[in-house]
Amino acid sequence: MDLTTKVATVLAITMMLASCTPTVKVEAPSEPITINLNVKIDHEIRVKVDKDLENIFSDDSDLF
Repeated sequence: MDLTTKVATVLAITMMLASCTPTVKVEAPSEPITINLNVKIDHEIRVKVDKDLENIFSDDSDLF
């Protein structure tokens, strides 16, 4: 192999390796991120109802 063939081979291999390089793009979302907090509200309602029911059905009440 002469020098020109070696240079051409190295150049071709370098170009092939450079074309296979993966790229990663990090972009901000176009829409804002929303977080649904309905679970917390639902939990508070259940706790309040549970406490009210506990007071109604306590041993001190004359309900039953």
